[in-house]
Amino acid sequence: MKINSKDFQVPPGEEFKLSAHPTKVKPFFKSKKHYHQRLDEGVEELSELQRMHYAANRHAILLIFQAMDAAGKDGAIRHVMSGVNPQGCQVFSFKQPSTEELEHDFLWRTTCRLPERGRIGIFNRSYYEEVLVVRVHPEILRSQGLPEGLIAKQAIWEERYRSIVDFEAHLHRNGTRIIKFFLHLSKDEQRKRFIARIDDPDKNWKFSRADVRERERWDDYMKAYEACLNATSTAHAPWYVVPADDKKNARLIVSQIILDALNELDMAYPKTSAKRRRELESIRKQLAK
Repeated sequence: MKINSKDFQVPPGEEFKLSAHPTKVKPFFKSKKHYHQRLDEGVEELSELQRMHYAANRHAILLIFQAMDAAGKDGAIRHVMSGVNPQGCQVFSFKQPSTEELEHDFLWRTTCRLPERGRIGIFNRSYYEEVLVVRVHPEILRSQGLPEGLIAKQAIWEERYRSIVDFEAHLHRNGTRIIKFFLHLSKDEQRKRFIARIDDPDKNWKFSRADVRERERWDDYMKAYEACLNATSTAHAPWYVVPADDKKNARLIVSQIILDALNELDMAYPKTSAKRRRELESIRKQLAK
């Protein structure tokens, strides 16, 4: 079955209801063997496109992953990007801001990590945390040292959405292609994965009591995500809502969305000029002696 990227895209300008979208869909693979075959094919194609992207050196690619805990962001990045040359790919994970980062605007710390032309940058969480976790926990906003007048404004979230949309439009105008993924996990599936982390000693390190406290704010997070997706999915930087209850299926969907985006770019290996060809032929003669 072919994966259609548009089926998972949040339509810009249209009202989007997160609750109307499933966290699990019919598998795009028939068996475990078929899954690995499809994933391997995607990894190989992505590797080839990444080499051309690096050689062309005209665009930058920014992949943003957002999700609730245990949704599979790390696994999706690891499996889908496994064939990409590390020299052309950078992964950054954004946790609680440092003291230095809090002295700047909320976009500063991620701006410093944007990919260069010819490279693929991956943000495991991003500046979107500032309209998600900070919105669910307004006490964080009050601890950021902002002027009281800004904090008290009811429109602060709409203003931050506008800052993000303007920022992404600026990046797009300067050659950065932005692809944003929300891994849509159900609350029940998260519970199962949390229990699995407790039962597996090798995964204990991935779990803390804080994860459970955040889980208690599930409905608040869903409201924050829905508002964010509606406000910041644009034609040049769309959001994709990926059903994440089935990790294997989610990886295949993410892989296809990235491949489709790369194939839409006008990429080609640099052409060799006549002068350069003559130089290479001269070198060939020297090597043949």
